Amino acid sequence: MLPPRHAHAANRLLEALPRSDLRHVLAACESVELVFADVIYTSKERLEHVYFPVTSFISMVMPVDDSDFLEVGLVGNEGMFGIPLVLGVDMSPVHAVVQGAGIALRMASAAFRRELDRSEALQREIDRYVYIHLTQLAQTAACTRFHVVEARLARWLLMTQDRAHSGTFHVTHEFLAFMLGVRRVGVTKAAKALQTQRLIRYKRGDITVLDRRGLEAASCPCYRADRQTYERILRSSIRRRA
Repeated sequence: MLPPRHAHAANRLLEALPRSDLRHVLAACESVELVFADVIYTSKERLEHVYFPVTSFISMVMPVDDSDFLEVGLVGNEGMFGIPLVLGVDMSPVHAVVQGAGIALRMASAAFRRELDRSEALQREIDRYVYIHLTQLAQTAACTRFHVVEARLARWLLMTQDRAHSGTFHVTHEFLAFMLGVRRVGVTKAAKALQTQRLIRYKRGDITVLDRRGLEAASCPCYRADRQTYERILRSSIRRRA
């Protein structure tokens, strides 16, 4: 376990807070190292903690039945995991799976509720993030229903690159199929198509984005819509604070 000061304010949601509120929140957090593929929360269990990713990122996966799952959200250092606690609910319908290893700030649920009661600024910024999160959930639902696998894969790779802060990251065909809710053969065809266009290189689970602009063109409009929502709601708050 790492000391709380290690991550400072590298989570952008927390960076929007006034400095006095930020110091108070960080004092209630601990820095933890998240390991790739670890399940840090299982659906419908009691939420004991909230997580503010710093260099890690977390996939929110919805169980469909006993064997099928679908990713419904991805959170990195732009946000947090544990939104139901903001709404007064102590459990979530999703699993939380570490998609990118690294550091996160973790806060006990009771401390988080106390901070929400104490800090109007924290409540305000998290309310904004809840709106963004709900908008992205709706966007993902529409994307899954109406857009082809290749465009959805391009969107997912862009979202992952944004949170990995790197042009190269590791993910297997099996995990991609799991995330997108399609069969492995569908992911294989989509990945080959993106490789043929020289947008990515994919070898033994390692993906390298070769042409970011081209990958954005290959993505469905949902990626751009997600970014625009974030820029309009959260970034405007950060600019006002500055």
